[in-house]
Parts: sequence; C-alpha cells; structure tokens
Amino acid sequence: MGRQEAVEQYSKALKSGQRNRKDCVLRGRYPYPQVLDDILDDSMVAGQMEMGLVEIPSEQIVGTKAQGRKSAFAANFMPLLSTETEFAQKWITLCMAHLGSEGIRDPIRCYEYLGRFYVQEGNKRVSVLKSYDAPTIPGYVIRIIPAYSQDPAIQVYYEFLQFYQLSRLYQVYFNQPGSFAKLQAALGYEPDHVWTDTERQRFLSGFTYFKAAFRKLGGDQLRVTPAGALLVWLRVYTFDDLKNLTEQELVKKLSAIWSDVKVLDSPAPIAVSTVPKEEPDKSLLTRIFGSARPNHLNVAFIYDRSPADSTWAASHDLGRQYLEKVMGDKVSVQVYVLPTPNSDAVPIMEEAVAQGAQVIFATTPPLITACRKVAAKHPEVRILDCSISMPYTGIRTYYSRVYEGKFITGAIAGAMAREDRIGYVASYPILGVPASINAFALGARLVNPRIRVQLHWSCTPGNALDVFTRKGISIISNRDTPDPNLAYQQWGTYQVQPDGTITSLASPYWDWGKFYEKVINSIFRGGWDTLEEKETDKAVNYWWGMSSGVIDVRLSDALPDGVQHLAKILRKGIIEGSIDPFARRICSQDGTLRNNGSQWFPPEEILHMDWLCDCVDGTIPTYEQLLPMSQPMVRLLGIYREAIPPEKGAAVL
Repeated sequence: MGRQEAVEQYSKALKSGQRNRKDCVLRGRYPYPQVLDDILDDSMVAGQMEMGLVEIPSEQIVGTKAQGRKSAFAANFMPLLSTETEFAQKWITLCMAHLGSEGIRDPIRCYEYLGRFYVQEGNKRVSVLKSYDAPTIPGYVIRIIPAYSQDPAIQVYYEFLQFYQLSRLYQVYFNQPGSFAKLQAALGYEPDHVWTDTERQRFLSGFTYFKAAFRKLGGDQLRVTPAGALLVWLRVYTFDDLKNLTEQELVKKLSAIWSDVKVLDSPAPIAVSTVPKEEPDKSLLTRIFGSARPNHLNVAFIYDRSPADSTWAASHDLGRQYLEKVMGDKVSVQVYVLPTPNSDAVPIMEEAVAQGAQVIFATTPPLITACRKVAAKHPEVRILDCSISMPYTGIRTYYSRVYEGKFITGAIAGAMAREDRIGYVASYPILGVPASINAFALGARLVNPRIRVQLHWSCTPGNALDVFTRKGISIISNRDTPDPNLAYQQWGTYQVQPDGTITSLASPYWDWGKFYEKVINSIFRGGWDTLEEKETDKAVNYWWGMSSGVIDVRLSDALPDGVQHLAKILRKGIIEGSIDPFARRICSQDGTLRNNGSQWFPPEEILHMDWLCDCVDGTIPTYEQLLPMSQPMVRLLGIYREAIPPEKGAAVL
C-alpha cells in the first residue's frame, strides 16, 4: 500500500516538474535548480560560518552546491526522469520512508548564500518533502558570507545577518535596505531585542497566514517579498489584527491596500504632478465608461491645531474660506480640529466620513498615518495629505515648489546687500528645503557673483539672528509667509537697519485656496480619475509651483524700482517656464560639478536634493543634531529619512 502511494506521488511530482520546466522555458528562465558553484567565485566571498542544524524554509531551497544531477530536477526540485529509471526508484523508496512510521530522519547538508539554500547532500530528500509541501526541512547549514559592497542586495543581506542574530528567522526577507529594522520597530520591539521562542512562533504563525493571503492575490508574480508586503500591512493595521481575521476577511483587507504593495514593484513608485491637470481625458473609453462627475461635493478639512493657535493651520483655513467663496453652493465644507496636536486623527476622520465627506484635506504631514488607515477602509473617499513624496496610492499628497519663490527673493537679497554676505534661516532638513536654500543662493549670485550665504537652521540650538548680528549681516532670509495678508516683518527676506529696525523686502507665500479650488474643479470635470496611463499604478504627489498660483512672492513697497522690476521679470519667466533657477553651471560644496549649464534637473532630483551650493556656508544637520521637537517632522519628510533608525511603535514608512 505504501509503495503504491509513493509511486502515485512520484507521478504527480513528475508532472509538476515537467510543467515547471516548460513554464521556465516559455518565460526565458533557467529550467533547473541553480548551481551555487556557477554563481560564486572567490572574490565574492568574505568567509564561511557553520550554522549547525537549522529548520530550513523549504521554499528558500533553490539549488544545488555543484552540478551533480541537476538535470534530474526542474527548478522547483520536482523530478524530471521517468518512473522506470533508477533515480525514480530511489525517490519512491525515500517517499515510502516518509510515509512510514520513521519518516525521513537524516538532515540534508547545504550551503546558504544571500538567504537561499543550495543542497550538497540530499537532493531527493528535498524533492520528496517539497512534493508534500513540507514548510521546513532540517539540514546542516554552512553560511557563505558575501564580500561587502554597495550592491543593495549585499547591504540587505548584512542587515539580515543582524536581524537573524535577534530573531533566528530565515523566513523573513526584504528587497529594500532598512526594512529589517522597520519590521523590528513595527512589531513593538527595541532595536536590540532578542526574540523569545514564543515571540518567534507567534510571528511565524501570523506570517504564514499572511503569506497565504499574499499569494492568493498574486503576490508571487511580483518582485515584492511577502515580508515587504507585511510592512505595507503594518502601515495600516497591526500584527495582532491577523489572528482576529478569517481568511476571507484578511484577503479583503489586504486587497484594499494591494495597490500599495504593487507600487513597491516599481522602480519609481511616485508620480510627481508639477502642473494642474486642467482638462479630463477625452479618449473614447473615458467618454463611454468615464467616472461619474459629481455636481456637488462634501469637503472636510482636518487641522491638528486651531487656526487661532497656528499660523500654518490659519493659512490652510484661508484656503478653505477661499474655496467656499469661489465654489458657492457646489460644495459643503466642514472643519475638524484634533483635541490635541498629537491625538489620534482616525476617529475625527471617521466622523467626517460618517457625516458624508467625499473629499478630505488633512493639512499636516503627521496626519499621513491616519489618512492611510481611513483610505483603506473607505476607498470611495478622496483623501489628500499636505506632505510630499509618500508612496501610497490610496491617498494623494500635496505641497508646493517654494524654491521658485526663494530664487526671486535671493536675487532681491543679493541686490540689496551692502556687504557680500546674506543670512539664511532654514526650517528643517526635509524634502525640498535644500533646493530652496540653493535656489536662494543662485538667485543672489545672479546679481552679485561674490555673495556668500551664511546658513543657520531653526531646528538646531542657537539664535540665528544673534549670530548674523555679530557677523554684521544685515540682509536676512527667515521663514516664509504662510498668509499673504499677515503683517510680515518677521517673515521672508528683510533688512536690518543700523538702528535695529527691520525693513521688509519680499517673501514667498502659499495660496492654498488656489490649490483647493483646482483640485475640486478637477473632480467636478472628471480629471481626478483620468491621470496619464504611466501614473495609474503609482502614488500621486502634487508639487505645484508659481505657474499654478499656489506659490507667489509678495514684494515690499520699500524695494527700489529697479529691484522690483528685476523681481517681476524673474517671476514672469518662472511662471512662463523660460527661467529655471537650476539651469546654469552649479558646483556643490565638495567641488562636484552638479550642472555644466546645459541640463534641466527633473522634479524628482530637485525634490530630493541633499547637497548645498559652493556659495553656501553651513551644513545640513544630522538627525542627532536636531532639537527633539524637530525630529518627528524630519523622520517623516527628511531628506535622509531612510537612514534614520526606526522607533518602536512609530509609523512605518
């Protein structure tokens, strides 16, 4: 009876192997198990380590150590030789042992390289056990440690080595550096926490359950690993949620954020929208099947502080008032303010949805986590968060190209400086801020090639104005005006007179009302759902500039006529697209030629700029140098946010 069952199992395994080989050939893949000796040479190896007896995840056994009889197996380790061969008879005998009371007891011997296993002894044992979908196979393992390099795969593996020391898990693997530390933090563990046996078993139980849902949705067709998809899950839900869901419920919840999983498969997951889309797609399919175009919208604004207490919230509230004024009875608007700045925004946003909100504007970056959770539950609601460069397809983010206004105020500062020095107070080392510093410096150099810009950060200790005063610097660029109607002597670029009084010169300012108007009009016209085809599987980040009206520059009446005229020329050129602050020869502080004068930087490169021009005196502060109150914002939007060690329980980005 046991032999007959073993023969039938071999026949099923043989058919599986033949199908796998045929599929590999059709897809242009290698149809046999990989051979480690063909992959490695001595220059790629830093050393070896005896790992002892390990429960090896069977799905991570991908090849053999040497050539051997590799052609006897398909790439999935299923047999390829007919039932009459000696190979088949040995396979069947092993299968009978597996079905018997003793089972297959002898561990295999193999090598591990980059988280994959290559069999030295026991190929047929692996084949038999894989045919029964054994989750793990015991084996004596020798780990081959690769020579360190800048290759992302090698960097990820070295991070895995640290993670393995803590977790003793081979089942978890990522494609992106930094992910192991994110997982440790997202599970609520300190960076150096060593997992207990109970914690390991609890995780494996939930992770195995999650992987089944991942594969049911087609995850094996993506380059994203199951662990990578789990990190996406942990942005919205908790790990404990897994054990409280049925299989059907889990698949449903995972499918709600599946587009964010798929986005990880893209080398450029974020589409940066630099100009408003004025007209909807007029293709035939859109005209026939186009999305419904509403004639009225319920809009909710979420503030983390009252506009009476926050100039940032006040500027967005002005935008809200403008939207109501220009839209009239086409919109109904509600405002929601969090009880405290750090309180959970999900209940407030759920209340907005319950009261009929069809569009939600969350006006500060820290609200991004709540936006993700609500978007996953309510995909019919259009949700936007005022932040930038977030790889989430379920929501959209918005900010503005402040650097365009900074270029103009830099030119004004350069023209007005009595000395060859200008003071510049920067906010945070976040996305877009180095571009603003550099644009300001290039604007100043446009009118005075001898100018040096003295940089100070408001997010670090010290008083910038005291430093500038001691150095005799009288032209200073401070924070930008959040409100065009604000009395703005303390904002923007100004001149300190000999008697200590301040004369305002100019300041960029946000006009959020123009943004809100254009977004709502886009929804009314059907433009929201008709993005370019290349953007449909990407997260959408709005990063509009002066041509959209979202950013402008306020000029002081105190400016000399010639300087005002220059500013207006630059403003007109930027709006029309004939002037680009970075379309010139540029060297960074380390002497690197960043632009020879013939290039135009793409928006993504400007947004992620992490260097300073050679005419700037000062550096970009590290995370450790920031004031504690400034660190959360930099963790969210910092130019080096991927390098910041994650915190236990913090939002997973």
